[in-house]
Amino acid sequence: MKQIKIVYLIAFILLIWEGPFLYAQSVKDTIGKSVSSFVLNKDNPIVEALDSLAILKCFENCNFSTNTKKLNKYNYAPDYIPVFSDSVYEQRIAKLNSSSPFEYVYNEDVKGFIDLYAIKKKNMTGRLIGLSEYYFPLFEEYLSKYKIPMELKYLAIVESALNPVAKSRAGANGLWQFIYTTGKRYDLKVTSYTDDRFDPIKSTDAACRHFIDLYAIYKDWALVLAAYNSGPGNVNKAIRRSNGETNFWKIKKYLPKETRGYVPAFIAVTYVMNYATEHNIFPVAPDFMSFEVDTVMVKQKLTFDQISEALNIPKEKIEYLNPCYKMGIIPASSEEPYTLSLPQKYIGDFMSNETAIYSYKTLAMIEEEKAMTEKEKEIKKKDSLLALQQKKANYSSTNKETISTTTTKYTVKAGDGLGVIASRNNCTIAQIQKWNNLKNTTIYPGQKLYVKDPTVLATKTDTSNSKSIEKDNTNSTIEKTTTTEKTVNIKYVYHTVQKGDTLWRIANQYKCTSIEEIKKLNNLTNKSTLFVGQKIKVAVNS
Repeated sequence: MKQIKIVYLIAFILLIWEGPFLYAQSVKDTIGKSVSSFVLNKDNPIVEALDSLAILKCFENCNFSTNTKKLNKYNYAPDYIPVFSDSVYEQRIAKLNSSSPFEYVYNEDVKGFIDLYAIKKKNMTGRLIGLSEYYFPLFEEYLSKYKIPMELKYLAIVESALNPVAKSRAGANGLWQFIYTTGKRYDLKVTSYTDDRFDPIKSTDAACRHFIDLYAIYKDWALVLAAYNSGPGNVNKAIRRSNGETNFWKIKKYLPKETRGYVPAFIAVTYVMNYATEHNIFPVAPDFMSFEVDTVMVKQKLTFDQISEALNIPKEKIEYLNPCYKMGIIPASSEEPYTLSLPQKYIGDFMSNETAIYSYKTLAMIEEEKAMTEKEKEIKKKDSLLALQQKKANYSSTNKETISTTTTKYTVKAGDGLGVIASRNNCTIAQIQKWNNLKNTTIYPGQKLYVKDPTVLATKTDTSNSKSIEKDNTNSTIEKTTTTEKTVNIKYVYHTVQKGDTLWRIANQYKCTSIEEIKKLNNLTNKSTLFVGQKIKVAVNS
């Protein structure tokens, strides 16, 4: 009761002292100018105090302790390694066997793994006991949900040593060491950004369902473990080779080498975890207890860097609590939200600032944007020069050929306009502009222009026209007007306007046309605007 009063007193003082609960955090660039500013709206101190009280109660009710003096009931010296007789091991394992659906036995194989965990890897086992306080509550929840023996929680120690990002040479990943194909069977997705095999919750649920499926086949937990490790195919082969025996110890010699030691290792781990104190092994405190971590739903794409800088959480902690995000990116959306695990004390701050955190720009992001902007400018400049050179080259090669074979010189007279000249010489304004490299329709008396050569028209044997509509692999529809005369073939391209398109970009895309020509063909003025989906007609000579 006294603790509750103290917590509420602290909350009341914070309420008065912090005012609107705002503080500003500025990120400075190398020259001291502010490149990003983020205001963190602090969590309500009253609710924060209630959360801390809940954690305090969980801790009070938790049997976990790392106090070696308190746990060392046999008064062992720190470096003392107890050794027991076979009869003691047999007695203790028999006790475990009496209260478990597993068949726990003691033999030389099991003894070898007890020596591994209790003597050779003693320090590692202390860390495993500490980590078990974080992961075992999760495992027990799902094992209970699926009505599976609780002892299976120890299997994760054999599989991954409770390392959530463990990877094997065979491609098995995560706490429960799923290979890709088995994981996919149990809905564990793998994408460029995520790998559900590393997700403690999803992989634990999948492991439980896998246990159930295997038990439905073998009706024996030792064979379930063997099949979990090597696959049902190898277990079935071993059963066949042993003339139908279904006892692990009788088919053991026919199993793959790794699987032969799998069940003995499981028995040894179960023993050591239950008799750690007798072996002078004590837990090493984990970074977090299970009740100190909570989850929130992320509804927009978010990076670990954004979360780390905005909430002032070490990035390593975020990575440790969220191992399923391969690249430090949560690819969430409103349609497909993702979970984010954080230390309990940061949950309130995240929820109070969720929208702002999504748009928060880290220093690295700002510098990248600057670099990309400069890079884009350089690329655009190079592309423009390249496009101009290409346009000139195309004009030079195609225009010379066209001029030499289909045109003749015409001298502009007073009162002439391009429309009159084009009509008189059976060609188009666009053709005259192209043949003469005209940027607009301005001409003057005495000017020499290339127009269609009438002698070419005289050689025609058939002037019948036909139209055809084609599709190409761009955003365009092609309309062709053709005649039997060899040198006349006008192609019209109907370009579908895309987001970001301009007349310059369209003209540059089709190279053999110009902005003025596009305007004329589509009755556009300088004030006309393009809209997405609009069809723009472009004339192209070929």
